[in-house]
Amino acid sequence: MTYKRFEDLPVWQEGIRLAEAVYDLLEASENRISFSFRDQLERAALSISNNIAEGFERGTTAELLAFIYIARGSAGEVRSMLCLLYQRPKWANLKSEISNLKSVAESCSRQLRAWAESLQNSEIKGPRHLNNKLRGRSESQQRAAAMQQKLLANLPVDHPLRRNAKSE
Repeated sequence: MTYKRFEDLPVWQEGIRLAEAVYDLLEASENRISFSFRDQLERAALSISNNIAEGFERGTTAELLAFIYIARGSAGEVRSMLCLLYQRPKWANLKSEISNLKSVAESCSRQLRAWAESLQNSEIKGPRHLNNKLRGRSESQQRAAAMQQKLLANLPVDHPLRRNAKSE
């Protein structure tokens, strides 16, 4: 599936949900927390979705990968800070909420890792590298591959071409 806007990416949406939940937790808590800790946690949580958005808008696969890894690092930072809150006695009444937030941060990290792995194995350099001729060629190749799949699907199951396509 190809996404045209970063807002449509499931991992960006999950990153936004995490940031909102972190802000909600910190705003609703009656526990005192240092300004620097709170600021760092809020900024790390927001950094996940912001880096996904920035990388997506850059136009090259290499830059997108760099920002995906930054976003992934921010997800780890959020998890680490939540681990500290989880262990603090005065936050004991919020252990369930903190644990849920850690799970969301882990989910973001897993999604970002999978996305990065798929991009690393891709020959696509990104839309910034496509001129009209290359863009047309890429679209033609995609249409041809789709047509080939349709034609193969219409062949009998035991047809040699269909069997060969499955083994490739």
